Amino acid sequence: MMKNSRHEYNNLAKGKTPAPFSLRLTFEERAKLQEAANGVPLGTYIKAKLFGEDLEKVRRRNTRPVEDHIALARLLAALGQSRLSSNLNQLARAVNTGTLPVHPDVEAEISAACREIVEMRSELLRALGKSGGTP
Repeated sequence: MMKNSRHEYNNLAKGKTPAPFSLRLTFEERAKLQEAANGVPLGTYIKAKLFGEDLEKVRRRNTRPVEDHIALARLLAALGQSRLSSNLNQLARAVNTGTLPVHPDVEAEISAACREIVEMRSELLRALGKSGGTP
């Protein structure tokens, strides 16, 4: 047995975690490996291939968390065109300073802003493939 191997064996026997193993790959090699892994973490894929494990048992990550890219684009466009954040910031500042007059126009603007937020939330949930009713 080589000295290094004996040292690693002694560490394992004492319950110590072995040092990680690193592998240098070219950009092309890594790209081929990631393509072959098909969303499986590279370490998991390499170990499965090396030790002949079945990859079907590996829990794969969701590689496409956005289900509807068009809906997500609509939401981002709406956020970019709206002055919603600016208006809400102005309302919050007025509330904190005590200068917010409570009359029907202000109440209508706040209600409209809340409806817009609910619509954006629903659109975002739809784009992410989640179902969620209005709060």
